[in-house]
Amino acid sequence: MNIVGIDIGGTFTDLVGCIDGRIVTSKTSTVPADPTAGVADSLSLAAVDIAGLTEVLHGSTIAINTVLERKGAKTALITTLGFRDTYAIGRGNRIEAFNLFFHRPQPLIPRHLTYEAVERMTASGAVLTPLDEASVADIIARLRADGVQAVAVCLLHAWANPAHERRIGEMLRAAAPDLFITLSHEILREYREYERTSTTALNAFVGPRVQGYLRRLEDHLRNDGLDGRIAIMRSNGGVMSIRTAQVQPVSMMESGPVAGMIGAGRLARELGLARCIGFDMGGTTAKCSLITDGAPAIEDGYVIGDDQASGQPMQLPVVDIIEVGAGGGSIAWCDAAGGIHVGPQSAGADPGPACYGRGAGLPVVTDANLVLGRINPQRFLNGGMKLDVQASRDAIADKVGKPVGLSVEDGALGIVRIADSAMSLAVRAVSVNKGVDPRDTALIAFGGAGPLHAVSIAREIFIPTVLIPKLPGTFSALGMLMASWRQDFVRTLIGRLGALDAAEISAIFTELAAAGREALVRDLVDSEIADFRFLADLRYVGQEHAISIPLRDATDLTADDSAVRAAFNAEHAQRYGQSAPDESMEIVAIRLVVTAARQDTLAERWLCAPWEHEAHVPDQMRDVIFDDPLNPLPTRIVWRPSLQAGAVVAGPAVIEEPNCTFLLHPGDIATVHASGHLIVQIAIDA
Repeated sequence: MNIVGIDIGGTFTDLVGCIDGRIVTSKTSTVPADPTAGVADSLSLAAVDIAGLTEVLHGSTIAINTVLERKGAKTALITTLGFRDTYAIGRGNRIEAFNLFFHRPQPLIPRHLTYEAVERMTASGAVLTPLDEASVADIIARLRADGVQAVAVCLLHAWANPAHERRIGEMLRAAAPDLFITLSHEILREYREYERTSTTALNAFVGPRVQGYLRRLEDHLRNDGLDGRIAIMRSNGGVMSIRTAQVQPVSMMESGPVAGMIGAGRLARELGLARCIGFDMGGTTAKCSLITDGAPAIEDGYVIGDDQASGQPMQLPVVDIIEVGAGGGSIAWCDAAGGIHVGPQSAGADPGPACYGRGAGLPVVTDANLVLGRINPQRFLNGGMKLDVQASRDAIADKVGKPVGLSVEDGALGIVRIADSAMSLAVRAVSVNKGVDPRDTALIAFGGAGPLHAVSIAREIFIPTVLIPKLPGTFSALGMLMASWRQDFVRTLIGRLGALDAAEISAIFTELAAAGREALVRDLVDSEIADFRFLADLRYVGQEHAISIPLRDATDLTADDSAVRAAFNAEHAQRYGQSAPDESMEIVAIRLVVTAARQDTLAERWLCAPWEHEAHVPDQMRDVIFDDPLNPLPTRIVWRPSLQAGAVVAGPAVIEEPNCTFLLHPGDIATVHASGHLIVQIAIDA
């Protein structure tokens, strides 16, 4: 099989492919105006024959950027009469109690575009008020007059009985086939009205833009001769067909970043690491995720935006990633009081850092690393882009040095340290904040800028080991080649464990299994390789949130539930340090996760294959600033592809490769693993 993974980031578009049994790669600038152009460039640079591909896997930040930039479609919301303000009110809690500038999430759909249909379902799914179709017809006429492009339909208790939603959907699609329609039950069959409404609104808001992009991408690939499948990376760590992605674009919010964490999990499993932290630093953001037993954590809920307080809630399974606006392209700036800040604004791919020579004049983290001697201006992108050191110096002097009275070198070092500090907080958030001691983990660093900052971050929070995988600069694209097909389903069911109706439980299992089989058929996935896994969301009576516990079958909840109770108590003790076995327990929902593992395993096999080094390239020497701008250290410059397995490199050193640079601090020791990965022991002061 010939397959490629293409990851479009805010700054670079990366490609990794398995072609005729070998690995090919490319890295090129993203084209913000037309991301498909970046895809075409990456395929051309890698010399990939599109007609010879059996599958293209793709991840993109287009969905999440549409939300963050609030550049989605003009969207309307249809809800139940009397519940027009549910979306705007949200939750009554105040997450940041002492933040004077706290504000609630600003709805993506304004109140004047929120309409009420006359209908009402009860929480049990019974019809309380029949649907008044005349009120729906009136809403459709008003939608036309308001010129909306997308419609989100989220009726009260539609998770229990979606009959009214289905009928409204039929009327909308018949009267306005050009509108992008999202019905909440087609996205999420779970209670919590605010989160369900927000998820539905997100899907509708990004729908037209993402759907248009995916259609252009598919047309481009098909016109160039692609006859194989096109799969899109999901936020839950799996993939879906491009057609499913066009209907459920909310499922690809974290489409790009999760692929790297999937790859990091595979690497951790191959190396026998029980617990590690994936760290991905690209051009725009840095991402972290805790990986346990080879798998990143998946949460049934996520907030898109700056923070938990003001972001947009999304109630779908998502790989648990902490993201901060600190990337290679993050802009350094000074406030009125003379404080230096880095990010969250990014120079992106266009105009990019000052050193790109495109007249940006804005200093970014990459410019700072270049001034400090940590990046080789002649080898950037394997020599494909020469960097202008003087442009970096001028930008830092103008925007940072002069306003606060620092030399260029001091300013550059300050920029890097501020970025390192922000990223260290993100690593703490997925470790210390979750009760995990970083000293018991390893840091797997990748992304174009990740290895350049990994050692500083590890040292700051006492992580003893850093791993730099093969192809770190395009590792997220490699991770796509290892992702299974996945689809998640959920049905809300609230009841006391030990008093559940066996017939009702059996009916839900049957309904979920049927939905899973239907998804397999829709995405043309062989049912013979599919794995169906049921889970129950359980909690102690009186608790708000639940924990998902695996089930063998329906009888685990009805015949003998002792195994499920024991599993829940053990997991509760693991997460929170205590459990209450004598407390009553209740179920909140039943979930089904359907996966189909990839049948081609070349990417996994290549990841642990014996390292084959290239011809020897002589070392160089260069002055690099580490801690003291006045005393740069003579530093060994090593070409990674020429290092043999077992080779040892002692810091200070800079290890360069075609699409990435790794900085080794004084006292640190890097060893080339038998498979070619760099394993670094950090010299941490006691």
